[in-house]
Amino acid sequence: MTVIIGLTGSIGMGKTTASLMLRRLGLPICDSDLLVHRMLARDGEAVSLVGAEFEGVVINDAVDRAALGKKVFGDTEELKRLEKIIHPLVRLKQIQFIKTCRRQNRIAGILDVPLLYEVNTDQICDFTIVVSAPEFIQKQRVMARAGMTAARLSKTLARQMPDIEKQKRADFVVPTGLNKRHTLNRLYKIIRSFQNTRNFM
Repeated sequence: MTVIIGLTGSIGMGKTTASLMLRRLGLPICDSDLLVHRMLARDGEAVSLVGAEFEGVVINDAVDRAALGKKVFGDTEELKRLEKIIHPLVRLKQIQFIKTCRRQNRIAGILDVPLLYEVNTDQICDFTIVVSAPEFIQKQRVMARAGMTAARLSKTLARQMPDIEKQKRADFVVPTGLNKRHTLNRLYKIIRSFQNTRNFM
């Protein structure tokens, strides 16, 4: 049976790197951020819906992400309006991904979701992995990004469940503050445990 694993972590914790590592280990990945990008791109299924709700954000049949960001970032009510459009569409894609993984008899499928617990996607997962690093490393990573400011980081973190709470809810916590080899080894051991369990069954 295919195991569905939810992968998450707060901003700057190394989730993208962990996702790439899991892909290298041969696992299919459903990247929620990528799904949203495609939905908002030219002729994406969310373009007309978002355009109807947020005036002036659709240009050349695609959602201008910068224009949309100005309308919703830091505005809780506007963000909720956007999420009511996007989240159901993402969930449909995730369900399709799970069905495909099981049809192909994959060992595991990965749902890469930044707000895994916040939007209750963990409820459709068999297990969850949280990537985590010390706070000072997290801040160093995020502040090195182009256009990032302390105020923007603060607002982003306010939307996310605290790291310590994520760790409490996770089935597995993967440290990313040491080096990539250590992170890869930890992920490999987790996936290997599922392989061994299936072989035993």
